[in-house]
Amino acid sequence: MPSLELPAGALPSPASPRAFPILRFLGRGISRTGILLVLAVLWEVLPRTGLADPTFLPSLSEVLAAGWDLARDGQLAEHTVASLQRSLLGLGLAVLYAVPLGLAIGWYRRTHDVLNPLIEVLRNTAPLALLPLFILFLGIGEVSKVALVVYSCSWPLLLNTVAGVRQVDPLLVKSARTMGATPAQLFARVILPAALPGVFVGIRLASAASILVLIAAEMVGAKAGLGYLVIYAQYNFQIPQMYFGILSITAIGLAVNASLEYLERRLMRWKGT
Repeated sequence: MPSLELPAGALPSPASPRAFPILRFLGRGISRTGILLVLAVLWEVLPRTGLADPTFLPSLSEVLAAGWDLARDGQLAEHTVASLQRSLLGLGLAVLYAVPLGLAIGWYRRTHDVLNPLIEVLRNTAPLALLPLFILFLGIGEVSKVALVVYSCSWPLLLNTVAGVRQVDPLLVKSARTMGATPAQLFARVILPAALPGVFVGIRLASAASILVLIAAEMVGAKAGLGYLVIYAQYNFQIPQMYFGILSITAIGLAVNASLEYLERRLMRWKGT
């Protein structure tokens, strides 16, 4: 009678990770979020046990309850929309001009030599230090806030785009020229695709800068926005609302960064893993 034994390795053993892909997925999820869960538990427990003063550090459940109240009466949506509009508009305007300018500076040596001294002076000037000037010349309304976001986003976009162009493999350029590529074809099919990773690094850094600078600007002069919500709650000693405003800013930053990462993977699938 023929043997029914299977060759070794035909089936994963019960202890093999391949036999339980769902367990591997759950294990990775737990390992990635474990520290956040521990932080959430500590945040809830410390004020309730008296180890932290609940006046200045309310429990996480109290903060979330305050956030629910803000969401129900429409304040959270109003402030979030105001901040997102300013941040995304400023980031979009910065991308429209800083990326093409960075490509030109990185590719044309003469453009780099002319503009580099000015760029070095401006990029080392803190955006928040210029906030009084923006308000003085542009007023305390929306224009000054958007202009400040554009200014703060310009430098990570510009510098990372220039670095992306400068890091293009010279062999790719020589090969394209050898095959008769015109300057326009060389730029569109070699330089731009090779510089895209650096451009996306600049966009992600600029998105973080746009939120950071905007929140600070809203704390100084605004009647809507998450920065205004945080500083207003602090002035009125509404501590749970203040903490929820901070959590909302963090959540928006994470969501924007995840969206940019997804867009980068979609546009640059040729990079592989």
